[in-house]
Amino acid sequence: MITTPALRHQHALANGLRVVIEEDHDTPAVAVNLWYGVGSRHEKAGRTGLAHLFEHLMFQGSANAAAGEHFALLDAIGAQLNATTSHDRTNYFETVPTQGLDLALWLEADRLGGLLAALDQTGLDNQRDVVRNERRQRMDNQPYGTAWERLFAATFEPGHQYHHMPIGSMRDLADATLDDVRDFFREHYVPGNAVLSLVGDVDTEEALAKVERYFGGIDAGAMPQVKAPQPTHRRIPQRIDVTDEDVPNSAVFLMWPVPADGSDACDHLDLAAQILTEANSSRLKQELVRRERAATSVHGGLNRMVGGRSVFTVTAMGADGVEPHRLLELMTETIQRLGKQTPSEQELESARANCEAGHLQATQDLGGRADSLSHGACLFGDPGYDEATLEAIRTCGADDMRRTVSDWLDPAEATVLTYRPREDAAR
Repeated sequence: MITTPALRHQHALANGLRVVIEEDHDTPAVAVNLWYGVGSRHEKAGRTGLAHLFEHLMFQGSANAAAGEHFALLDAIGAQLNATTSHDRTNYFETVPTQGLDLALWLEADRLGGLLAALDQTGLDNQRDVVRNERRQRMDNQPYGTAWERLFAATFEPGHQYHHMPIGSMRDLADATLDDVRDFFREHYVPGNAVLSLVGDVDTEEALAKVERYFGGIDAGAMPQVKAPQPTHRRIPQRIDVTDEDVPNSAVFLMWPVPADGSDACDHLDLAAQILTEANSSRLKQELVRRERAATSVHGGLNRMVGGRSVFTVTAMGADGVEPHRLLELMTETIQRLGKQTPSEQELESARANCEAGHLQATQDLGGRADSLSHGACLFGDPGYDEATLEAIRTCGADDMRRTVSDWLDPAEATVLTYRPREDAAR
């Protein structure tokens, strides 16, 4: 049974900022992790990509820090730092030596309270170009690079909050004015829409005093008016066949919209992902890679999201000369078999152990633990949410998992995306 650490503390400032502190004095370092409840699902039609754009703009200077100083000052003390954006949130994080906590808190507070003082047209234009280059490098110029964009667009209807990816539309970004960008920041980057987690070599009372000193004077602003999650109805299955891209081999991608994070179904599907794709002994790897030698690799898993739906994906990269229809046939048979036949207790126990190992790996360092606390507190109001989820997975029964697979992973209801090399398609 997982218990809450005795030295974990929760607090809220008067302006709404939620604070989670967990003491760990084993190493002289502190993880500073700030989650904002804004991701691509919070964007308005015609202005996609702004959440991800701010992941870049937040490092380009604020009221008292010049452009480039955020990275430079933290690098100088040996900190590790970065930021990421997803459909549901944006996070900023750094792990600093104990004596660097004041600097990290000051920098985070300065950009939350004073980013607009430094945001100008030149900075906006520069970061738009950075995002364009990022898209070219990661998506447009990579084999299969547009797969996820195609899958989400086909799985969720136009207008749905998950229809587009966090990278957004390049046209929307080009059309966004400085006022659009400033308004987006004012709406979403407010203390009440954020969670600050500190894990490491801190004294709780002293750390709270520091947080109050740096963040307490920031105006609360107005909480964003976020629309309710979209209905969870299922779309008519989509099929996309790509034959005009330079890819080395055939590939098949499957995506299903499944229940949102926080549901029993998500816990069952995490186990199903282990049995189907993630473990080395998973069924799809055994069937497609080892037995049939039809694929060189198989990947997949559950992407937990909170806006009404999550998604479950399975991907197979074909061996030389293997047609997409053969990959799809083998994938379909294997997935349907799991929905019809209850797995053995040994197989299920192995899946549980792999889920636990994944959680332990993700939270083995200070930064991972801080990120887990922020995730739970930001999206569910509970910093121990990930631990509770792991406990639920441990108690999931084989029949429950099988029924969930049968209910939600019907291959006939999946979005199917296939890639075929140009020369094969020509023949």
